[in-house]
Amino acid sequence: MAETVGAPSQLAEMPTDWQRALAIVAHPDDLEYGASAAIATWTDAGCDVVYVLATLGEAGIDGLEPATAGSLREREQRSSAAAVGVSTVEFLRHPDGVIEYGTALRRDFAASIRRHRPELVLTLNHHDTWGGITWNTPDHRAVGRAVLDAVADAGNRWIFPELAEHGLEPWNGVRYVAVAGSPQSTHAVDAGAGYERAVRSLMAHRTYIEALTDQDPEHYCRSFLEGTMMAASARFRGRPAVPFELFTR
Repeated sequence: MAETVGAPSQLAEMPTDWQRALAIVAHPDDLEYGASAAIATWTDAGCDVVYVLATLGEAGIDGLEPATAGSLREREQRSSAAAVGVSTVEFLRHPDGVIEYGTALRRDFAASIRRHRPELVLTLNHHDTWGGITWNTPDHRAVGRAVLDAVADAGNRWIFPELAEHGLEPWNGVRYVAVAGSPQSTHAVDAGAGYERAVRSLMAHRTYIEALTDQDPEHYCRSFLEGTMMAASARFRGRPAVPFELFTR
């Protein structure tokens, strides 16, 4: 992925002084196109990682009706998460493809943050493009931006006060927000230890992959992940890397 102006020439090591992470993304497979190698490394180290997905990805396969695709992709996502040590996967069931940024989305994400009380929140590229080359999708942009805002919302008692009324007390404990796939990445995790599980995790989305490409699924997964991880290695002292744009609080 090309980097935009403003990204540092070298990627710093991601911080490890945290225990709980919450990954909030739009679709099944969003975390598997790279970030899952880092997640496998974190769960190996004893960190607790929870997934929250805004949609079921029901509009993602042209040849399958949404009702059929949604339930299938939910099952595949749970298997995919298990491959990297994640056992808790929640779906908010917003409509795939037409997610709208706004207070309803921020409220849902703030509720998830208050419920799981993470120190690190992970999401996917919220920028308009992927490296200035390919236009990003509306769902990714809306979810990523809402996650960034919801981190602050989760700590403010007077924003969405109904959450506290339902037992979700404010949480100001988020110290880091990591954005995977960002064209302005600043930090990285060594992908070596988590690579094989990342491949298995992506391959768990077999129905989606078979609809996406005519390639052998394993070859497709390996070549894609190797390509992205090695592309980042030049900025990470030659090591295969999962890059993130990191915000600290």
